[in-house]
Amino acid sequence: MKNFGLDIWANKNFIIEDGEIKLNYKCMPSLLEITNKIRANDVKGPMILRFPHLVKRQIKTLYNYFEKAIEENKYQGSFHAVFPLKVNQFPAVVEAVTIQGEKYNYGLEAGSKAELILAMSKTPKGAYITVNGFKDEEMLTLGFIAAQSGHKIIITIEGLNELETIIDVASKCTLAVPDIGIRVRLHSAGSGIWAKSGGMDAKFGLTSTEIIEAINLLKNANLLDKLKMIHFHIGSQMSDIAPLKKALREAGNIYAELKKMGADSLSSINIGGGLAVEYDQHEQSHARNYSIDEFSSSVVFLLGEIMDAKNVTHPDIFTESGRFIVASHAVLIAPVLELFSQDYQEKLLNFKESNPPLIEELIELNKLLNNANCIEYLHDALDHIESLFTLFDLGYIDLQDRSNAEILVHNIIKKALYLKSANPTNELEQLQIKLQERYLINASVFQSLPDYWGLGQHFPVMPINHLNTTPLRAASLWDITCDSDGEIGFNPQKPLYLHDVNIDEEDYFLGFFNVGAYQETLGMNHNLFTHPNEYTIKINDTSYEIINAIESKNILDILESLGYDKDHILDKLKSDLSTSYFITEKEKNDTLAKLETFIYQNGYLRTTN
Repeated sequence: MKNFGLDIWANKNFIIEDGEIKLNYKCMPSLLEITNKIRANDVKGPMILRFPHLVKRQIKTLYNYFEKAIEENKYQGSFHAVFPLKVNQFPAVVEAVTIQGEKYNYGLEAGSKAELILAMSKTPKGAYITVNGFKDEEMLTLGFIAAQSGHKIIITIEGLNELETIIDVASKCTLAVPDIGIRVRLHSAGSGIWAKSGGMDAKFGLTSTEIIEAINLLKNANLLDKLKMIHFHIGSQMSDIAPLKKALREAGNIYAELKKMGADSLSSINIGGGLAVEYDQHEQSHARNYSIDEFSSSVVFLLGEIMDAKNVTHPDIFTESGRFIVASHAVLIAPVLELFSQDYQEKLLNFKESNPPLIEELIELNKLLNNANCIEYLHDALDHIESLFTLFDLGYIDLQDRSNAEILVHNIIKKALYLKSANPTNELEQLQIKLQERYLINASVFQSLPDYWGLGQHFPVMPINHLNTTPLRAASLWDITCDSDGEIGFNPQKPLYLHDVNIDEEDYFLGFFNVGAYQETLGMNHNLFTHPNEYTIKINDTSYEIINAIESKNILDILESLGYDKDHILDKLKSDLSTSYFITEKEKNDTLAKLETFIYQNGYLRTTN
């Protein structure tokens, strides 16, 4: 994995220079520099770094490629996009999306009442709001209020009952009627983990029969002029473009047929989300088989071809590809707290005046190991350790002898790996896998990378410095939750190798990339670890600013969010301490002060990092 696959997943957003990973933008600060600057203020634990310029880049890329395809194909419709709030509703993200997208009239999509209220308060006038998901009368009425407030809102109906409710609300009030969309249930399904979003057994959408009934209901209610959009979605993170092309043909023909049935106001097709992000770090397994250029060209060309064949005016094209917009903007930085093989440091050797013969031989092997003899000596060391384990089981050597043997053999293996790093043998590679290092990170997989835990979704991970040296330790990552699932295990098919560092002497940070979509909103407070501290980094030509610092919840606030009375908890803890035995009043006050310090911090570890 050359340079941790930076050339595969980073989209030239990051580069390696002087052994550190840097932002490939303007003054090009390094992630290590930013991290250390934040930590200088006694910030411990994991942190989320946000880079709004990457949101701007993705919005610009999406619009530019679709506009290019429209021009090249002489397409008569226009392009619009909305950001699905479910992808990330955090304030700094929504602010970046709305500010950076304002010049494009980039809108928002809502799938719940709370998201709709957020969309109504944050969508710039002139940009679209689309509303998806199941809706009751109250939520639909909110759509009427949005239309009355001057928003360009399109409510997508997921079933005939929703359309009947819209008709009922329209008959009972004088509010402006929002535009209406119909989600169609396509026969075509997508590809990848989320392919079940499409197909005939999908959760959402109207069948052909229901679509015809919807047209009749709208005609009878004199609301057919409000039908503006048909919508489909065949799945998030589409790995293959072929199912999309099939879905476009199906949806395009449905659109053309509806126009012929008298839906004259119908003017747009919403192709949903699904534009994939490259998460993989390994050449042999890419997340998608298409580029943004091919994606946009395919959509525009196919819809234009269908409409020309049917003699129908080209519809406007909408997308809801939120993952593509925000995934790259956020980086999770997690300190490494411990390497579990640190117990095998040579300084921990404790030899006796007289050591067993096999121990003496291991001492010589460790001392004399060089490039010419390392394979032979490695074989001898592996043979000796097996014999020593047997001798221990039989009671012929003691625990100190066993400890010395384990340290010596571990160091012989490490030296052999380094000596042969330029030309490793298959045997050494297998040994690396067998003796993988376990890195304890000050973070929670469940809180910050839930898609890894729940769906097996990989994310690019790499150290943010030491990048001028070759990493040789096959790495498993353990988080600090009390759960065996809180681990990113070593995968020989997609290996991660990290550096052998002494955590007692230096900090070692791992960066997890492309985590800006879904991970924060799906994160759970397992073991009551909360959302990490977050910081927005504004990069200029000659410097950068750290703005919008948002601290993670402290322990009392976490408990309060679950329904506990934090004042009662604090009073009880203080009362228990106040009535317990202390030698001096000062000792009692110092302990109470220490308690208050602890409970007003977040729950991440503060021992060394």
